[in-house]
Amino acid sequence: MDTPACSFVILGVTGDLASRKLLPALYALHMDGALNPGTRIIGYARSAGDDASLRERLGEAVREYVSDFDEDSWAELAGRITYLQGDYDDAEGYRQLALVLEQTGLANRVFYTATPPSTYAGIVRGLAEAGLAEPPADGSSRIVIEKPFGDDLESATALNELLGQSFTEEQIYRIDHYLAKETAQNLAVLRFANALFEPTWNSRYVDHVQISMNEQIGVEDRGAFYEEAGVIRDVFQNHLLQLVALVAMEPPARYDARSVRNEKVKVFEAMSCAGRDRAVLAQYVAGEGMPGYREEDGVDPGSRQATYAAVEFGIHNWRWEGVPFFVRSGKRLDAKATEIVLQYRLPPHLPFNLESPPSADRLILRVSPDEGITVRFNVKQPGQDIRMHRHSLDFSYARQFSIRNPDAYETLLTDVMQGDATLFMRADEVEAQWRIVEPLLDTNGPLVTYAAGSKGPVEAADLLASQGRSWFESGDD
Repeated sequence: MDTPACSFVILGVTGDLASRKLLPALYALHMDGALNPGTRIIGYARSAGDDASLRERLGEAVREYVSDFDEDSWAELAGRITYLQGDYDDAEGYRQLALVLEQTGLANRVFYTATPPSTYAGIVRGLAEAGLAEPPADGSSRIVIEKPFGDDLESATALNELLGQSFTEEQIYRIDHYLAKETAQNLAVLRFANALFEPTWNSRYVDHVQISMNEQIGVEDRGAFYEEAGVIRDVFQNHLLQLVALVAMEPPARYDARSVRNEKVKVFEAMSCAGRDRAVLAQYVAGEGMPGYREEDGVDPGSRQATYAAVEFGIHNWRWEGVPFFVRSGKRLDAKATEIVLQYRLPPHLPFNLESPPSADRLILRVSPDEGITVRFNVKQPGQDIRMHRHSLDFSYARQFSIRNPDAYETLLTDVMQGDATLFMRADEVEAQWRIVEPLLDTNGPLVTYAAGSKGPVEAADLLASQGRSWFESGDD
């Protein structure tokens, strides 16, 4: 089997994350035969209920979020689900959980915190006091921590210290689902398995790097959460800085958890925010028939929280000195796209008699929605004169492979059960990320606006235009 048998404990099993992501992922692994038939799923939450009511609730969620739902397959998986009611800071609840785990007879245990960050301290202490942090003989005990991992450097450090009192670093899995997307993982293969790319992956050839994560949706029903988080805490400190690290890191000696995470930490140690004068923070206002951020449910009518940011980062090492990394993300934009773009320098000498210089070569990595890779370059148009034409070499996962592209959570849950931490974050990695974004957390700084349904604030375009550059938009040249 792909995974060893384990007791998979979901703390907060009645919440949104378990319904939307965790159970659909576990169901998909079960359908593919990748979930060991001996694995048991134990749900723990505050809500009243029993095994039958939890199975019914989760079954409805899986039917909604899985396109190829099969009743018989779900019945097989549902028969392995147990429910235990308890508070997250209740010692008796964890003692009962320990008894349930003992009855399974399984030596491997995974504790998944699908709960608000405010519950983490109670969960960690409760597990430790019940003896559940200590791995059983010939087994394992692992804890998965969902983001946000702290809300600034001080709180992240405190959470790391709390976890370290009961669990070893090897037992802690800080999850960021963006690291499991196929294109993000394929970065390593693209760079380190192809002699064509790695020799030019440096400041001699690359003019600048752009990373964009644009969303069409607003804050939806997460207004209260977003008031606390904002765009920097929600996606910059985690998803986007992780993508920067994957682009910028040195080749690891081996592609394993220790080697890869060591190289990412080196990137973060060499990285700096260019400062608020090279950052644009913005908030969407009403447009295209959509409300402004301040009109959303749960949002302070006078809020100064940013829903958009465009920031210039620098990486001060031998490979990347002088190459700006422009990173942006926002809500209520005109299109949904997450892309990484390496724009190359123009050749130092062009021997052709051209009316205008050609466009720069680009390597475009599409993380979503259509995962794939595109190379944009110049070719000669047919004819007597030399006229440039832009052409693309395009790779698409959907068109190339007939096999199903697994959801990121399927990959990550498999890795947790197998004990592979390569796609998870280490303590020093998280703290380094918070150090980088701390200058951007102050909500009292300059804040501009942009209309919902637009491309974003004009000030973000000016950020690059001041250097003779422009943001790449899907379909450009």
